[in-house]
Amino acid sequence: MSSRTNPKVVVLMGGPSAEREVSLSSGRECATALREAGYEVVEVDAGPDLVARLDEISPDVVFNALHGRWGEDGCVQGMLEWLRVPYTHSGVLASALAMDKQRSKDVFKLAGLPVVESVIAAKADVSARHVMEPPYVVKPNNEGSSVGIYIVNEGANTPPQLSDDMPEQVMVETYAPGRELTTTVMGARALTVTDIITEGWYDYDAKYADGGSRHEVPANIPQEVFDACMDYAVRAHDALGCRGVSRTDFRWDEARGLDGLILLETNTQPGMTPTSLTPEQGAHCGMSFAQICAWMVEDASCDR
Repeated sequence: MSSRTNPKVVVLMGGPSAEREVSLSSGRECATALREAGYEVVEVDAGPDLVARLDEISPDVVFNALHGRWGEDGCVQGMLEWLRVPYTHSGVLASALAMDKQRSKDVFKLAGLPVVESVIAAKADVSARHVMEPPYVVKPNNEGSSVGIYIVNEGANTPPQLSDDMPEQVMVETYAPGRELTTTVMGARALTVTDIITEGWYDYDAKYADGGSRHEVPANIPQEVFDACMDYAVRAHDALGCRGVSRTDFRWDEARGLDGLILLETNTQPGMTPTSLTPEQGAHCGMSFAQICAWMVEDASCDR
């Protein structure tokens, strides 16, 4: 961080990923909050001229509000390391690991965290036959926000016919039944647990469309499951080497008690929109949206 009394913060948003619109929404909200907190803010839609734009602006800190590939997978982080500009959220390795669902799952297994079985398979094979016994889920291995999710139910006679925009290699994982739970980690502290109540799958529309889901904060679940979510989220954050803010998502089959809790994935750059989970959890812990954003700016760094 600069020692300036009024640090100049570039908020990176937009970009070319499938989550561009969500990123633009997150970025605008964060920029407004940072101005309220007293920072000089410049909003930048990340494009091919990003290095030149940053050189022209000469920010003290970059607030990375990008989502999806390039902005969340270590690419922009590596560029900022090269430019020696402190930035928010996780560094190169943690960002790349978390964005790769299969490799992050391997890390979670080594850390003793509960995950379901999964394989990486060719799109053509997944469309031609069941590559594992249903029920299972098919998803891109390196996208977020529930982009491109296919659920194959138990007893399905035919495999899913994947769309043309799905990547050539996809993840196929055992379906984890139950409730959607999530926990934000801020620094070394887990904030709380949210129960995400939806009709059906918590997909892109449920996350970002008005009325798509209802959030119960804190979740009304058994204390041992609540405590496990808090513990697992911190352990996942640490295992990947995250910094700043992350959010870990779970599925919980209440019929199985604690054994029914499964860690799905860790998001190193959670959404910061009006309906986002991390700001809600921060509010529950007594932090305003502006305070959360300011904390992230003060936490920004390189070399971590």
